[in-house]
Amino acid sequence: MKFGIATFVTDEGIRPGPLGRAVEERGFDSVFVAEHSHIPTSRESPYPGGGELPRVYHRTLDPFVALTAMAATTTELLLGTGIVLLPQRDVIHTAKSAASLDLVSGGRLLFGVGAGWNREEMRNHGVDPSVRGPLMTEQLRALITLWTQDEAEFHGEHVSIERSFCWPKPERSPYPPIYLGGESEAALNRLVKVGDGWLPRARLPVEEIRRIRDELAGRGKPDVPTTVFAAPADPDLVAGYAEAGVERVTFLLPTRPEPDTLTELDELAQVAQRFR
Repeated sequence: MKFGIATFVTDEGIRPGPLGRAVEERGFDSVFVAEHSHIPTSRESPYPGGGELPRVYHRTLDPFVALTAMAATTTELLLGTGIVLLPQRDVIHTAKSAASLDLVSGGRLLFGVGAGWNREEMRNHGVDPSVRGPLMTEQLRALITLWTQDEAEFHGEHVSIERSFCWPKPERSPYPPIYLGGESEAALNRLVKVGDGWLPRARLPVEEIRRIRDELAGRGKPDVPTTVFAAPADPDLVAGYAEAGVERVTFLLPTRPEPDTLTELDELAQVAQRFR
C-alpha cells in the first residue's frame, strides 16, 4: 500500500514549495492538489459534501503552478492533479501545461481529471453542463494525440485540432497515467475507454470500491490502479482499502499555515507507518 496527501493549496495556507518538501520528507509517495478556477457567488449547484461550501474552494492556486513549485523542492514525490476540471479548460493549453510539468519534474506527473460538479462554474467557461462528459472524453483523446504525435491532428464532435506541432512532449513514455475521478456510470465508462487509473473519493464505501474494481476487470481493466482521494486517517478503513486491492490511499490534509500543517503531516505519517 502506498500513501499520499490530498489537499487544497490556497493563498491562506502553507506555500506549495515547503509543502512538497515536507510531504516527501515524511515518506509519502505523492501529493494531489484540487482545482477550481473560481466559484460564482450565485451558488446554484449544491456542494456534493453537503452544507456550506468550504472556503478553500474559493481560493485554490492553479494546480500546475503549485505542483511545479513542489517539483522544485523534491526529487521523487509524485505530483498529482486531484482533479483537473478538464471540460472547463482549453485542451491545447492543458496539454502543454501538463507536459511541461512532467518534463521539468522528470516524469512525475499523475494526471487526475474529472468532469466537475459546479454547473455555474462550467457555464462561465462557455461549457454546457449537459455535454461535459462527451466533451471530456474527446478532450482526453485529443490530449493523448497531442502528447504522442509529432504532428498531431484530432477531429471530433466537440474538439477539433488541425495538424499541428505541440511541444514539449511528456517526459514519461508514452504519457503520464490518466486517473479518472468519479464513481458514476458515465465516469466508469470513460475510464474503460481512455483511463489508466481510477481516483474514487473516500466517501465511497469499501465494498463498492471492491465491486466496481471487479466490474472493471470484467470490462477489460483488470487490477486497475486505484488511488482513494482524501481519506480520513482511519487505520480500520485503510485496512479495508488494502483488502479491496487499492494501490494508494491519499489522506486529506486540511489547508492551514505552515506550523499547523507540519504537525498534521507528522500525525498522518504515523498512521501510514503502521502499514509499511
